Amino acid sequence: MRGALLTLWREARQRLGDPVAAWAEITGDPEKARAYKQARGKGGLVRADWDEVTELIAAAHVHTVKAYGPDRVAGFSPIPAMSMASYAAGSRFLSLIGGTLLSFYDWYADLPVASPQVFGDQTDVPEAADWWNAGYLVMWGSNIPVTRTPDAHFLTETRYNGTKVVAVSPDYADNVKFADEWLAPHPGTDGALAMAMGHVILREFLVDRTVPYFEDYLRKYTDAPFLVTLRAHEHGLVPDGFLTAADLGHRTEHAESKTVLVDAGSR
Repeated sequence: MRGALLTLWREARQRLGDPVAAWAEITGDPEKARAYKQARGKGGLVRADWDEVTELIAAAHVHTVKAYGPDRVAGFSPIPAMSMASYAAGSRFLSLIGGTLLSFYDWYADLPVASPQVFGDQTDVPEAADWWNAGYLVMWGSNIPVTRTPDAHFLTETRYNGTKVVAVSPDYADNVKFADEWLAPHPGTDGALAMAMGHVILREFLVDRTVPYFEDYLRKYTDAPFLVTLRAHEHGLVPDGFLTAADLGHRTEHAESKTVLVDAGSR
């Protein structure tokens, strides 16, 4: 464990006697929080026993849920192919406390996260050779020449076919040299960029004008119809349940589907 954090934890834990109060003090004090956060990447790791570490983790969970709400606890489990028991345990735990379950692809850090979350598939549906059939490719979150070296030649070859390639990367990584255009967002702003793209697409193809092909595709193949309602919380709005036709005053299945999609675009 990082020594700077462990020192703060042991002192606060012994003085206050309550692990949750100890964690609240450490994270609530800007000077203490800065002390252990600035130690990241500088080494300084020390040994700690399992009882001490698990108590700290549990205290962090309890404090976060109490102070900010359960949906502010985000986590992921190993891929099911590695261990179904480990995956089920982690996902069940997050579900029971009301936390946010991220894609298990975050465990890899170089495989497609959006694909399984939006379309429900296990990984890339087409193999890399199918890139040849694309007219427009966006590389985002995968440095293909480094993390998927056997597939890299397909990326080069498809450019001879006239395919336009766009790379989204905050740094000039190895894959950027294959791109016709390079989007370099500031680190940590990828989410804002993705939301902005989605906003433009939904605005132009669903809200300002309705494109039947686009609307039909959203309804059949994406999670767009599954809107989540929001409810008021002392710290702001938090997710509640799925939006239903009854929430919108409609009773028929057709009315539910169409109205929910239109509402998705407006949001």
